[in-house]
Amino acid sequence: MKTGKRVLVTGSSGQLGQTIKELYSKNGANLDVTFASKKELDICNQKKVASFFKNNKFDYCINCAAYTNVGQAEITPQIAYEVNAIAIKYLAKACKESDTILIHVSTDYVFDGEKNEPYSIHDKTNPINEYGKSKLLGELEIQNVLNKYFIVRTSWLYSKKYGNNFYRKILEKAKQQEELFVIDSEIGCPTDAANLTNYLVGLILESKSDYGILHFCDDKIMTWYGFAEEILKENDFLDHIRLVKPKGYVSSVKRPKYSVLLTSDFNELAS
Repeated sequence: MKTGKRVLVTGSSGQLGQTIKELYSKNGANLDVTFASKKELDICNQKKVASFFKNNKFDYCINCAAYTNVGQAEITPQIAYEVNAIAIKYLAKACKESDTILIHVSTDYVFDGEKNEPYSIHDKTNPINEYGKSKLLGELEIQNVLNKYFIVRTSWLYSKKYGNNFYRKILEKAKQQEELFVIDSEIGCPTDAANLTNYLVGLILESKSDYGILHFCDDKIMTWYGFAEEILKENDFLDHIRLVKPKGYVSSVKRPKYSVLLTSDFNELAS
């Protein structure tokens, strides 16, 4: 399928940006993709964002730039708000000026986790930590500025190849020790960055025009403990590593206990 659509990927040095680059920088879809890391385009710099969009013409912008350190966001929340909210307003304004469709990646952490059943796009948001609050504010900035946008909320994103994520951390620790402590008090859907990539690019290839908020995650519901078990099993470590559920563990950050997302595909089938 030949599209010739011009696509900007911001935050291209992160796990999702690198996955998009691997899968779609050389592909049969004939997308003209520009990859911009923070070094090439710091979305927190309003003048540079405006200038970048003015000097380049894009049909779509996939924004992968985000501040995702949930723990540090509680200590220095200003950084999270600068990247996840204020910079998103700059990006949205630039997209509006250049008639670019924005595809923005958001998070299950915009919910409080008290529902105990999958969250739909229509459920009320109520983030319980600074990271979630900053991401929700970014969503609101987009909705205030743009009409043509996709806000895609995802869950427990990981890449097997790139980034500093749970999957890679578990593997790294498994190679160094015989015992791993992993909590089982939170429930979500681990989502492979490759699957999210195909979904995001699919919005472009299919020329979707039903703009708004979407949910995408993989279909296995599990705890972090269950996910760790799957990772160890997949990499033949399960027989060599003792996986332990820590007793009395209290996190310094409030996190949703249940943040499974009702995916948009399911919503369409149910409607």
